[in-house]
Amino acid sequence: MKSLAELQAIRDRAKAELNIRKENPNAARVLVGMATCGIAAGARPVLNAFTEEIAKRGLQDVTVTQTGCIGICQYEPVVEIEIPGEEKVTYVKMTPEKAVRVVNDHLVNKNVVAEYTIGANTK
Repeated sequence: MKSLAELQAIRDRAKAELNIRKENPNAARVLVGMATCGIAAGARPVLNAFTEEIAKRGLQDVTVTQTGCIGICQYEPVVEIEIPGEEKVTYVKMTPEKAVRVVNDHLVNKNVVAEYTIGANTK
């Protein structure tokens, strides 16, 4: 049986993850392709990695959203990062480990991880 403090901690973590999923027009958006092909390729663990890492770092200006088919099934799991005032970046063949690096390098330090992008994977 869990103590009251443990239950409160679980509730707080869940609440923080829900807040990450709320829409904010001024926030950076992480869109994870969650159509059948994306889910089959492993998009759910990627989505979870993004939400956990963003919550762990306490980033307030980032929302994580799932979307349907992005249209490039051979590159699944696909993640698009949209930052207001900047060009959209499409990351392909994502893994939970790559998601952690994208949060650190792209969302925190504003450096696109070029080797994970669609352009680097189509050459």
